[in-house]
Amino acid sequence: MKSQTNNFSKQLLKWYAANRRDLPWRKTKDPYKIWLSEIMLQQTRVNQGLPYYLKFIERFPNIQSLAAANVQTVLKLWQGLGYYSRARNLHETARYVVRNLDGKFPASYNELLKLKGVGEYTAAAISSIAYGERRGVVDGNVERVLSRYLGIKENIHSPAGKKKYTELALKFLSHHSPRDFNQAIMDFGALQCVPVNPVCTSCPMKKSCVAYLKNKVGEFPVKKVKLQIRSRYFDYFIINKGSDIYLRKRTANDIWKSLYDFPIVESNKHLPLASLIKNNSAEKILRSISVTDISGNSQVYVQKLSHQKLYVRFWRVNTKKGYALKLPGVVKAGRKSLSRFPLPKVIETYVNEQLMVKNLNLALSMKAIQ
Repeated sequence: MKSQTNNFSKQLLKWYAANRRDLPWRKTKDPYKIWLSEIMLQQTRVNQGLPYYLKFIERFPNIQSLAAANVQTVLKLWQGLGYYSRARNLHETARYVVRNLDGKFPASYNELLKLKGVGEYTAAAISSIAYGERRGVVDGNVERVLSRYLGIKENIHSPAGKKKYTELALKFLSHHSPRDFNQAIMDFGALQCVPVNPVCTSCPMKKSCVAYLKNKVGEFPVKKVKLQIRSRYFDYFIINKGSDIYLRKRTANDIWKSLYDFPIVESNKHLPLASLIKNNSAEKILRSISVTDISGNSQVYVQKLSHQKLYVRFWRVNTKKGYALKLPGVVKAGRKSLSRFPLPKVIETYVNEQLMVKNLNLALSMKAIQ
C-alpha cells in the first residue's frame, strides 16, 4: 500500500502542477478567506460560487467586517446561491470568532469543528490548507477518485463506506504537502475524473486504476440511496397598498429562513381561487383588508431544491384605501425598494418578470411621449 500511495501522490501532484485551477483562495493562507470559500462551495460548483466569493471579499475583506454587518445584508449578498443556512451560519460564526476568539480563527481541526456550519470535510480543508495540518479531505470528488482508483465497492453513503474513505484519504495524503495534495485531489476529481465521461485516455493514473483496467469506470463510486423529493404548493398574495406591497419575513426553521416573501398559503395541491380563499390561512390574510378584486397569473413557477420541488403561483390583491394588513412579520415596501430585501430565487424571478415590468413599461411610455 505504501508504494501505491507514494506513486499516487507523486502522479497527482505532478498533474496538479500542470493543471491546477487559478482560484483566488488558492493564493492565500488566510483562514478567513479559505473558510469563506469552503462554506460557499458546499454543494455548489466553483463557477457558480466564484462571483459570490469575490463580492463577499470586496464587501467583507476580513472577519471583523463580516461580523459587524447585519444578517439581512449578508443574505442579500448571498441571494441566488441557495442553501441559505450557510449564509446565516457564516454570519453567526464570524460574530462568534470576533467576540469570543478575539477575531482569530481556530488553528486546528478539532477546534475548527466547534464552529457552526463547519463539518469534518470543511475543518480538514481549512486546517490542511491554511495551517498545513495533516488531515485528509473527503468530498464527492475525493470519493469518486479513490473508489475508481482502488475499485472500492462500499456504498459511499454507508457508515462503513464513510469510515473507509476517511481512512484512505489520510493514508494517501502526502506527508510533505497536505495543502497541495488536498487541493490537487479535489481538482483532479473536478477536471479529470469527472462523474460522467471522465478523461481516462490522458489520465496519469490509468495504468494502476482498477476501474479503468476492468472497464468499469461507470460503476464507481457505489451509491445506494434513494432521494425522496417532497412536492410543495405555494400560493402567494401580492397585496398592494397604494404604491407599497406587503412583504413577510420568514422566521420558521424551514427553507428561506430570514428571507422575505409575500403572505402565503401552502396546500397539498393548487386549488381553484374560489376554494383557495376559503382556506383558513387565506382567510387570516384577507380578513383585515377590504378586497376589491383578486387576479392571478396563469403561469406556475417551479423551483427545484435538493429535497423539494416547489410549485408557486402568485395572486394580485387590490384593496380599498384605508385598510392595512395585520399579520406578524409583515412589512410594507415600495416597489423600487424591493431590491433591498433578500428574496428567494422564485420571488426575485416573479418580481423582475411581473412586478417591475410595469414600472419599466410606464417609464418607456413616458419617454416616448417626451
